[in-house]
Amino acid sequence: MVDGRAWDGTDATNVTISGKRFENQAVALKPATDPKRAQMIRSSVWGDKVSVELTGLGEGAHQVFLYVWEDTINEQFDLLVNDHVVFEKFNSGTAGSWRKLGPWKCESREGKIKVSARAPGHGAANFSGIELWAGDGAIPELAKPQFVTTLTPEHMEFFERKIRPVLVEHCYECHSSGAKKIKGGLVLDSRAGVMKGGDTGAAITPGDPEASLLIQAMRHADPALVMPKQKLPDHVIADFETWVKMGAPDPRIEDTVAVAQAKSAIDWNKAREWWSFRPLKAPPVPGVKQKRWAKNDLDRFILARLEKENLKPAPDAEKRVLIRRATFDLTGLPPTPEEIEAFLKDKSRDAFAKVVDRLLASPSYGERWGRHWLDVVRYADTAGDNSDFPIPQMHRYRDWVISAFNRDLPYDQFVREQLAGDLLPGKTTQESHDRLIATGYIANARRFGSRVDDYPQHLTIEDTLDNLGKAFLGLTINCARCHDHKFDPIPTADYYALYGIFNSTRYPWPGIELEQKQRDLVPLVETGKLAEAEAARKPCDAEKGRLERRCRSSRTSSRKSRRRQEGARGQDQGAEQAVKEFVKKAALLSSPTLSPRRSELGTPPSRSKATPAKPGDVVPRRFLTVLGAQSLPPNETSSGRRQLADWIADYNNPLAARVMANRIWQYHFGKGLVPTPNDFGKQGKPPTHPELLDWLASQFIESGWSMKAMHRLIMRSRTYQLASTRSDDAIARDANNDLLCSFPRRRLDAESIRDTLLVLGGNLDTSPPKPHPFPPQTEWKFTQHNPFKAVYESKRRSVYLMTQRIQRHPYLAIFDGADPSTSTAARTTSTTPLQALFLLNDKFVHEQSQAFAARVVAAAESDEARFKFACQTALGRPAEREELDRGLAFLNDTRTKLRESGAQSEKIESESWQAMVRVLFRLNEFVYLD
Repeated sequence: MVDGRAWDGTDATNVTISGKRFENQAVALKPATDPKRAQMIRSSVWGDKVSVELTGLGEGAHQVFLYVWEDTINEQFDLLVNDHVVFEKFNSGTAGSWRKLGPWKCESREGKIKVSARAPGHGAANFSGIELWAGDGAIPELAKPQFVTTLTPEHMEFFERKIRPVLVEHCYECHSSGAKKIKGGLVLDSRAGVMKGGDTGAAITPGDPEASLLIQAMRHADPALVMPKQKLPDHVIADFETWVKMGAPDPRIEDTVAVAQAKSAIDWNKAREWWSFRPLKAPPVPGVKQKRWAKNDLDRFILARLEKENLKPAPDAEKRVLIRRATFDLTGLPPTPEEIEAFLKDKSRDAFAKVVDRLLASPSYGERWGRHWLDVVRYADTAGDNSDFPIPQMHRYRDWVISAFNRDLPYDQFVREQLAGDLLPGKTTQESHDRLIATGYIANARRFGSRVDDYPQHLTIEDTLDNLGKAFLGLTINCARCHDHKFDPIPTADYYALYGIFNSTRYPWPGIELEQKQRDLVPLVETGKLAEAEAARKPCDAEKGRLERRCRSSRTSSRKSRRRQEGARGQDQGAEQAVKEFVKKAALLSSPTLSPRRSELGTPPSRSKATPAKPGDVVPRRFLTVLGAQSLPPNETSSGRRQLADWIADYNNPLAARVMANRIWQYHFGKGLVPTPNDFGKQGKPPTHPELLDWLASQFIESGWSMKAMHRLIMRSRTYQLASTRSDDAIARDANNDLLCSFPRRRLDAESIRDTLLVLGGNLDTSPPKPHPFPPQTEWKFTQHNPFKAVYESKRRSVYLMTQRIQRHPYLAIFDGADPSTSTAARTTSTTPLQALFLLNDKFVHEQSQAFAARVVAAAESDEARFKFACQTALGRPAEREELDRGLAFLNDTRTKLRESGAQSEKIESESWQAMVRVLFRLNEFVYLD
């Protein structure tokens, strides 16, 4: 009897079982339970394909419960009722773990109901018991063992003499409201704590010592569950067994659980006093003494702070400096001599505003600023697992980001489409496709390991949440995965409330060592034809599989043959070519986007403490408490990503606008008003100009979340147009230039240096980018010992270079490119010998210097005119007299040395000018912006 009912067991006439019989009554169960249930649980049927069919049933609705357990290591498998998946990728937990799952509603078919599991590969499921109820009404709750709450004098005496002294001496240090850290969430200094239990479940089952975890711990029966460290005498353990049999009578009425929770509870009113969580309000524009200095209100915030510190701003930048600064800033490319001359000749008051508008309209703007966003979202063209499988479709997301910046897609919509584009309706098929592609943001999450059946999906979700928090909210959400955030008001429950949203989402499968093919991608087809396309794909996949098997069989036969005849070789090649041609012809146009996936029966997953194998309390899917705690409707069956996107992009969320306004400022000035752009919490640094940040964020929202409007606002300010020279007083009193007495001088980033070399060499390919030349999937044989590695040479802009997760691009690694495995909030700037050696010796530099030298020689007849052209083109300014004299002397000296070395006379001129332009490439002025 279990729960007062007879269990038919494996010999019942109406049960047909497919699987291996197994029993191990020695395994300690987690949580402990009564002897009869424990016996049932430890006797099971297991395998990678387990099926239990119940027959002879009445027609109509039924409800199924399933007992599962684990006797060794964590396994992962899908659970099905009548061949319909009811729990996908269930994790069985550690040795001894058991769960009662369900109820799952179903209909009997011809008097039959089948409960099954599938664990492809090496996985295995353990079924222990099935509980079946007829009808679809409420399941009657079982009478649970009750704690004794009305105490007799005998109860009181037994507790005070036998129980309380032991708890005080051996347990309170770790398990009381006064403990420095309450271990396992278990509080034993009150009746309420004993009744509640800890993180692993109930500590006591009243009336049943065998089912009580506290008794198991005291017995030291399980090495993983030992309390206290030194085993207590047998008579003390016997006293506790007697106490549990009595119903655990306990006279302690103070609720120390509430006391413990209050100690660790977050004071939400106080939490919202932190500067970044305060409601966003536009502060008044401050008054200044130098009223004519400011060009707009932004300047007044900067000037007011300078005047307060008795500092004077630098003079205005020269026009040549300003157009070079603005052009690199908005496009990542140098201005042409013609553009510089046109700006110099334009004497109108809005001359610079026209330059800014022209640059914002350039396609190069999206390539430049899209790269900034790709840094933040740790973009890569590979998966990041042990084998680093390529993702040929990921470039679509990169291109979408670039297009979004060029289209000035409002930032709130920019957020929504990346998080939930697949759930947003589109007016046209193209718009629907674009929004699907935008969810490549989620598909871009990192993958881990090499396994399939027990793939650590929680790590991919963790990576998603880590990036979501940093990119959109400026918060380190992941610090709350195992425990409440130690610094910011983010409890563990908040982490798992968000976790549930992404655990209810189907991520595309990029391929991994044990399953080297893609799946779960969404075809880009006409609106309303997705089901038709999916149906059409199935026979295509089947034919592709047949051809691949033919190819493998042909290769195997060839290896077995000692002598390969020409006919066999032709057969082998023909099979391989058939596969390649079929893939080209039949492949549907796909992007690494997402399709919604329901969690178990539409309910959110359980919260886990440190490991997914140890579930805790159920947490409804919702937003962070400190930002409003908006939750999904109880009957919501979608993932909740659309609601999450709305919560983040809501103008009432004080972080969204602050974080992005700070990023835009950062990329213009080299440093954000908040110097830690990914962390607006207590571990980050506070804003240098808090009122200015809030004013900018308010302007951002008021502009309709227009990023281009923010560029115009910032770049038209006098602050942006200052020279980079600083007075001795400013250097002494504001060493880091936090107050912006002058424009911060900074080095070009890796992409701008490479792209500039291509521009000067006349080799920059501006045609629409093409997919990377990855090997076809039929040739994917990558493993953790032989991972995918490639560097594809290209003359396109650096934003289009193939980016690997586990292997840095050799050029970008030298010049401090973004780390594609984690969010890069701000790039470091190093100065190393490798950088100088690259500009001196690298093949790419020599190719561009050769091409640029040819342009220089063709531009004029005399050395002097040529040198002037080279300086004007490479540095954006005319050569000074001293530079000209030294340059001409260098040329003549180089020619002499080449002749003396026996160089061919027809190459002397070309090689001399190549050496000359490489000198220009190595000037600080070439790689720094004033």
